[in-house]
Amino acid sequence: MRHARLARGVVCVIAAAGLFATSGCGAVLGTAGPAAGSRNRIQVWALQDPQNQPVIEAGIRAYNRSAIIGAELLTYVNDAYKQKLQVSMGSPNPPDVFFNWGGGNLAQFVRAGNVVDLTTRLERDPNANIFLDSVMKVGQVDGRQYGLPMNGIQPVVLFYNKKVFADARVKPPTTFDELLSLVDIFKDRDITPIALPGAQGWTELMYLEYLLDRVGGPEKFAAIAADKPDAWRDPAVLRALTMCQDLAKRGAFGKNFASINYDNTGASRLFATGKAAMFLMGSWEYSSQASNNPEFVRSGNLGWVPFPKVDGGAGDPKNVVGNPSNYFSVTSRSSHRDAAVNFVVSMVTSKEYISALIDAGQVPAVKGVDKQLATSANADFATFTYRMVADAKAFTQSWDQALSPSVASELLTNLQKLFLSDISPQQFVTAMEKAK
Repeated sequence: MRHARLARGVVCVIAAAGLFATSGCGAVLGTAGPAAGSRNRIQVWALQDPQNQPVIEAGIRAYNRSAIIGAELLTYVNDAYKQKLQVSMGSPNPPDVFFNWGGGNLAQFVRAGNVVDLTTRLERDPNANIFLDSVMKVGQVDGRQYGLPMNGIQPVVLFYNKKVFADARVKPPTTFDELLSLVDIFKDRDITPIALPGAQGWTELMYLEYLLDRVGGPEKFAAIAADKPDAWRDPAVLRALTMCQDLAKRGAFGKNFASINYDNTGASRLFATGKAAMFLMGSWEYSSQASNNPEFVRSGNLGWVPFPKVDGGAGDPKNVVGNPSNYFSVTSRSSHRDAAVNFVVSMVTSKEYISALIDAGQVPAVKGVDKQLATSANADFATFTYRMVADAKAFTQSWDQALSPSVASELLTNLQKLFLSDISPQQFVTAMEKAK
């Protein structure tokens, strides 16, 4: 659904490869397929991912050195993983530990009785409560903890081209009204105000996510995610939808945004070359720019700020949206249930694992890592990202991950129609009320 948002920048991949070059990576810990697993060990299922996989493998090796029951990693490509996980959860032989996205993705398994409640275990071990509260909440269902963050945070950030701004003698926006003024200024200078790869609906979703949060607060989407009656018809939702459509009508994204694709780095290139002034994207865009447009980053012309506040809005302007983290959870039918719980808690909270995430270019969802990040590669951006999330009262998960796959698909389809003015905000609401 949103594979481009897995933050697999070459910079991070190279960092990870270098980090574990001396850690015996020649031995493969797991491969796709059930034949690779053995039930006298804890099976850990995760995605094939060059950024996360080396960190997990190193964590498993460290755990296995002293474990009575060792662990092994089995990895799968994205779409195959989702299907295999769904099937396995209803079988007698599920994995012991499984990677998930939290939110609605995790809740479906929790409500089916397939996931271990980690709350009591965490309450008994104060040293395990190291994660940022806003990120932990996405691993909760009905106030109980079922998932622990296993990789870095990925908030959505408003990037801006410092040279383009300096040439226009303007500053980045702190309010939505200022953003609208900048749209007009850059249009007059024949510069696309905001790069938008609108060929993919998830890139447009970021605007709706932030605007609804700024207008009405995180409770408005929480009501939608909980499928409460008339949640889509809330006046705050209609206002946020109208603001999104008005941005497009005003020319904020240029005339051809619907033909621009994120995966081929078209929007990123427009932004880096100064043909666009701003770019709203997940924090992984930093790695993407460092990889694809290194001179732009080296020159110091890549800038970043939080999404602006909406004057009179009920939402806290420090709130963020995006990908809080991915999570490890334990299946309730695990044949090594207690050992699996111990494995997850001890690995993801270990200093070695957290340091490995930082060395791999990630920003862990851990309290008090500011000092480590300040001495890491890309320290300025890493520290900004961390503080942005640490200071947030709410971190709303990307809607297309928080909602069911079928509803998310309808959401993205209708959002593209909204940005093109093929439907009105009211028609969008009507369509989403029918989505199941």
